[in-house]
Amino acid sequence: MTSKTSLQRGAWPNLAARGEGLSSQLFFQKNLLLGAPSGVTGGGFDPSTNIRLAPTSSGPVLSARNISICESLGGTRGTSVRRLVSRVRLFATPWTVVHQAPLSIHDLFLSFDDTPLGAASLAQVHKAVLRDGRTVAVKVQHPKVQAQSSKDILLMEVLVLAVKQLFPEFEFMWLVDEAKKNLPLELDFLNEGRNAEKVAQMLKHFDFLKVPRIYWELSTKRVLLMEFVDGGQVNDRHYMERNKIDVNEISRHLGRMYSEMIFVNGFVHCDPHPGNVLVRKQPDTGKVEIVLLDHGLYQALTEEFRLDYCRLWQSLIWTNMQSVRKYSQRLGAGDLYPLFACMLTARSWDAVNRGIGQTSVTATEDSEIRNHAANYLPQISQLLNRVPRQMLLIFKTNDLLRGIEAALGTRASASSFLNMSRCCIRALAAHKKQKTHSLFRRARISLREAFSLWKINLHELVLHVKGLRLTGWVWALLCWLLPAPH
Repeated sequence: MTSKTSLQRGAWPNLAARGEGLSSQLFFQKNLLLGAPSGVTGGGFDPSTNIRLAPTSSGPVLSARNISICESLGGTRGTSVRRLVSRVRLFATPWTVVHQAPLSIHDLFLSFDDTPLGAASLAQVHKAVLRDGRTVAVKVQHPKVQAQSSKDILLMEVLVLAVKQLFPEFEFMWLVDEAKKNLPLELDFLNEGRNAEKVAQMLKHFDFLKVPRIYWELSTKRVLLMEFVDGGQVNDRHYMERNKIDVNEISRHLGRMYSEMIFVNGFVHCDPHPGNVLVRKQPDTGKVEIVLLDHGLYQALTEEFRLDYCRLWQSLIWTNMQSVRKYSQRLGAGDLYPLFACMLTARSWDAVNRGIGQTSVTATEDSEIRNHAANYLPQISQLLNRVPRQMLLIFKTNDLLRGIEAALGTRASASSFLNMSRCCIRALAAHKKQKTHSLFRRARISLREAFSLWKINLHELVLHVKGLRLTGWVWALLCWLLPAPH
């Protein structure tokens, strides 16, 4: 069996339409992995998922083929294979998208790869070529995941309550609340498509950002077709070296993109693990591009939360400890504000007091944070239960971004904090302008904004000059220690 299957007319049965309008059906057949011995036939209909089980007597060869095809039908292009849930044991054979008239898979696709590009707990992905020649990624939800999700949440709730009985100091009910809120959104692929289009429009001024186009005419709540975009994972340094992509440039772009989402727009992509963020060079221009995938999980921030979060980060960057305390407490941290500041910045309290933009993260500091984290688990649990629910996905997003920075070796650079500060200044100035109708006050706010941004640019220039001077000193020292031979 080749990795690419050509879909010819007659290879797939023509299946009758069920449902109304633009909908989708997956037809599954039982196979050896379900426990049926070779040669056993059978069929039926599962009303819980609208899935028909088609009879087969094709034996292990075709069963393995069906498994491979189903594995490639779905998921999101960037999901990490490490997150594959192997317990899903229904595999698609014929797949139809019903649009006014029944269409079998050969009516839609010229070809598609048998090998899945990625698989996760909710869906899998498949690379395909449409009849009109467009290369697409097809994301299809796993069977029964809708029905199983409610049982999983119930089980999680029971376990959390049991943990609370055994360890009263641990508060994890927020975890259940978040799962109840977010899982239905992630299971709605039309919502994911809308999120993708919204963020593409919101960040269209970033020429380095690519969000794959959604093909609505072939998408449903459980099937999503999108433009296929290739690239390497954002934490793959070897890929970047081979393609001559500057890791520092990628880190800066990521920081600008997420600062804009969080501080300016208040609409945040909350699953930036490396499989969902690809990098590549544009085929036509050769410019570096970041490809943002999997738009199922977003956090919309309220204006009050967003502005307080802006002010808190401004205070952290410029080491205004009185304001750090004030805005941490406004965000629900209470007397745990030092722990809150440390969790947000992933720095020690000593580094926060000295200035997170003044000193780089050291191996000693990292080790200290890891060693002391276990001692503060009850306080961390209490804090997570206390802060606004919006903060929980922000914590997750921050941690994933820091993991990428650590993999690239660009963590906690001064330029990243300066970019954050720029976005905070712009966001706070825009809010003040909206609150006043006086042209004089708006002009004064704009002048203050311009002056603050100019100070940041000057500070960045000073840091750059210092870096050049240090480089010159090191070079002079090396020339003195290692004189050129006569």
